[in-house]
Amino acid sequence: MSVFPGISLKPEVTEFLKSVFLNNEVLAAVGREGAESRFQKLLVCLSHPPSYTCVRASTHLTPLEEIRHKLGEELRKQKTFKSSAEDSTVQIFTHPKIPDVLLLPVDGPRPVKQLHPEVVVGAQCGSAVLRGAHVFVPGIIASPKYMKAGDVVSVVSDLEGKCTRGAKSFLGKRAFVGNGVAEMDRSEIFCTDEPAKGIGVRMVEPLYLSPSFDGVLPSLAFLQNLPSVVVGHVLGPHPGERILDMCAAPGGKTCHIAALMGDQGEVVALDKIQNKIDRVLQNAQTLHLRSIKAFCFNSIKAVSSDPTQENEGPPFPPESFDRVLLDAPCSGLGQRPNMGCTWSLKEIRSYQPLQRKLFHTAVRLLKKGGILVYSTCTVILAENEEQVAWALDSFPCLTLQPQEPHIGAEGMLGAGLSPKQLRLLQRFSPELSWDQGGMEAPLPSRADRDTIGFFIAKFLKN
Repeated sequence: MSVFPGISLKPEVTEFLKSVFLNNEVLAAVGREGAESRFQKLLVCLSHPPSYTCVRASTHLTPLEEIRHKLGEELRKQKTFKSSAEDSTVQIFTHPKIPDVLLLPVDGPRPVKQLHPEVVVGAQCGSAVLRGAHVFVPGIIASPKYMKAGDVVSVVSDLEGKCTRGAKSFLGKRAFVGNGVAEMDRSEIFCTDEPAKGIGVRMVEPLYLSPSFDGVLPSLAFLQNLPSVVVGHVLGPHPGERILDMCAAPGGKTCHIAALMGDQGEVVALDKIQNKIDRVLQNAQTLHLRSIKAFCFNSIKAVSSDPTQENEGPPFPPESFDRVLLDAPCSGLGQRPNMGCTWSLKEIRSYQPLQRKLFHTAVRLLKKGGILVYSTCTVILAENEEQVAWALDSFPCLTLQPQEPHIGAEGMLGAGLSPKQLRLLQRFSPELSWDQGGMEAPLPSRADRDTIGFFIAKFLKN
């Protein structure tokens, strides 16, 4: 159900995205009307959250059913999270094909009445609220002049990034995401020498009601989008292998790889920003995983020119890893909910060359007979299918491989790939089932369609 306008983008970005979804191959296959309809559905569904929360269960520590039971007990303690006004039973579903996933339905959109005093938050903060978060102080851009702790306020998201920080009101393009109670006075938020921290508005009537996982079973329940969990299974790690996660932060996929190996072997995690590496190590510690070694290093430079070098850390000799995950930096235009993106077309186009540099390194570091998985959380052809076509042309040693599980759609037309090649790719395309009434279907059967936009390709190095 649509309650928000489509994602707010710069006009040049909207036109670029439209040209992607109305490319000549697509037009020849489905016609202009069909292509235009898919594009418009994409814009709208990106601004709305999925209808469920996906949790990756730490089955390397505890059986799935035991985690499911414990999670239900913890969430029943949250007064706000109930499946209905009368019933306090928490619905938690398993996934029919993925053995370490739990699915929890999201209640929304709900009939919440917007109030007059408004707190304005950034689009990223607004998106987090739609997925169950409270409003943290850094996300607050504007608040009423005389707001005090305890005031009931409506929270609205600034869709175009045009609200001035510290403003007392805002009349620009915004979207209502729910009502909450201020935890701080306005002066504590904006008039302090040190940046304020903590919760600024505690949500009590969110438009979309999701469980809060703050402090809930931290070692057993890890919040992760469903396609991101699929990536780990597609990579298919085995105990005793040495595996590289090239762009690892915040470490969700790194930890999943280690868990799938039974924490036996070595998972090397790289990221070029130290505090992101600290986050990877923190997640590994929380999930009781000891096989992860994380290094602050630019993955583009991760191949050593000395093949005899045997350092523990980067750079590494060529063909050092049994499997490589390149979950590449990308434009992120598949994330949901995303009500507004202020990036320019130049910024969005900057990712393709960066991804190719990383890909070159990935192929060099992969052993012969090894597996390379490439993934992004964007819907743009240039970062997905076009990269596959380029890789197959640039590296004759690579061949596409079937993916297991394959629960998404096949690849998108437009990059000159054959039908067989497209079937080997996995593109999660939520717009394909948007507004088709499928949201009434039982959660496990609709979960595979109602995801973020995501892309996965699996290669074998011959």
